[in-house]
Order: sequence, then structure tokens, then C-alpha cells
Amino acid sequence: MSILINKNTRVITQGITGKTGQFHTQTSRGYANGQSCYVAGVNPKKAGQEFEGIPIYGTVMEAKLETEATVSVVYVPPAGAAAAILEAVKAKLDLVICITEGIPVKDMIELRHNMRSMNSRTLLLGPNCPGVITPDELKIGIMPGHIHRKGRIGVVSRSGTLTYEAVGQLTELGLGQSTAVGIGGDPVNGLKHIDVLKLFNEDPETDAVVMIGEIGGTDEEVAAVWVKEHMTKPVVGFIAGVTAPAGKRMGHAGAIISGGQGTANEKLKIMDASGIAVTRDPSKMGSLLKSVL
Repeated sequence: MSILINKNTRVITQGITGKTGQFHTQTSRGYANGQSCYVAGVNPKKAGQEFEGIPIYGTVMEAKLETEATVSVVYVPPAGAAAAILEAVKAKLDLVICITEGIPVKDMIELRHNMRSMNSRTLLLGPNCPGVITPDELKIGIMPGHIHRKGRIGVVSRSGTLTYEAVGQLTELGLGQSTAVGIGGDPVNGLKHIDVLKLFNEDPETDAVVMIGEIGGTDEEVAAVWVKEHMTKPVVGFIAGVTAPAGKRMGHAGAIISGGQGTANEKLKIMDASGIAVTRDPSKMGSLLKSVL
């Protein structure tokens, strides 16, 4: 069991002819069931061509109709990435995973408005995220597959690097992962912590969850309140940016403290009050999770 993707998911790569799209499609195909899961690419200017046996279509809709794909991954450069996501949404795919970093915030605001006005049921993961992996089944994105191990711990994180850190610690402790989800750090994005936590809570083969956040916004606080009221499984948490100065952007576009809100200490305080076991030491995420099982 898993959330979002599994060994039977059929995937379209948007931006398959660019260097980044080609490289990560290759590495993802080489992981677990990837060879049979990656079924199409999209590039309007190169329709009818192939990339290592994967047919390239002119539109997402064509690719969906020909291959019955339900998920796309977007490696399109920033200027065209929001339009690429919208194309996948209009094709009514189940899930769009956008890896692209640097999409203008204005483009994402317009995209979110369009998705809402369409009453779209398509889930968006990202942008500016590492993707999602169900160990030993399928990976969609840029995460290193070899550090993952199949198991029963869910991981959800705003930070790509800290996703890998948590997964590595869990694997070393003999605790595999059901699914690891990187939601990305942009201020306007798709799935939030709370959305992924709901999926893990409903997954019978996830026993506990590691939730990793960072400064900026209130998504972690919202998720913590939901955990207190609804979560039936243990959650442990870490927030990056305890020492970050107010008003200075730290790495991610969404990682900024303003008006006294979004600080790491405030997030940790609310998470702790909500029954989430928290640590201020990123090297202790795995051991903390093991202690609550």
C-alpha cells in the first residue's frame, strides 16, 4: 500500500527532451518498476519522436489517451512550467508533480485561480519539490532511490535535502518508508502538509509519520491543529530555521519570517502542544520516530 503513486502508475514526462527531463527520466526508469511506468513524453515541437523508446506526443491529452497515463512530472523551464501544469490539469490527470524551481509567483497565483475556477480534482505536488517515491515500486522526481527502503513510515517535507536526511536515518535504523513526499518550499504550491497527513492517516500500511517543515507561512501550524484533532498515528516533527533572522529569505521562496509569524520556535511550540513529538536536532529525526512506535 502507498499514497499517491504505486508500481502500476503510468507516468508522462513533460519536458522530456531537455537535459534535466532526460536525466531524471532515465534514473527514475532505472528504479524498481520505472521501466514499465514511464510511458510517454510531451513536447509540442517533437511529437512523433522517441526518447529511449518512450514515445513523445504533442500534448498531454494525446499522451493520456494513447497510454492511459494518470500522472505527469514537469521538468519544463520556469517561464513555461505553470502553463505545462495547467495543460495537465485540463487533461484531468490524477496528479501533477512539478520539479521546476523558480516559477514566478504571479504565474502560480494565476494557476491556482484557474484550478479553483475549473473545480479541478487534479492534485498538484510542488513546484520546486523533489517529488514522491514509494520504495521498491516507483520514484517520480529527483530523490536518490538507493537510500530508500520499503516499510511503514510516511515522510512529508518542505525541504528536499531534509527529506533525504530523514529517509537515510530511518533506513539506517531498519525503518522503511511507505511513501516519502516532498511538497516543495514555494509560497504558492499544491499539496500541503495537512493534505499528505490525511492520506497517510487513511493508509492502512503507514504506522507513523515524520513531518518536516521550515520557517515561513503557517502550513505547519494548520497541520498540527489537524493532527491534534484527527490523526490516529504518531507524528514526529522538525522545523528548519531556528536561527534564521526575520525578514531575510532563506533558500526557499517561502522560507521567510514576517511580522513575527512563521518562526521556527512558534511552529515547534504549536506542534508540541498538538501532540507531535518534536526535535530541534535534525540528526535525531529517525531515533525520535523510533521512540514513539
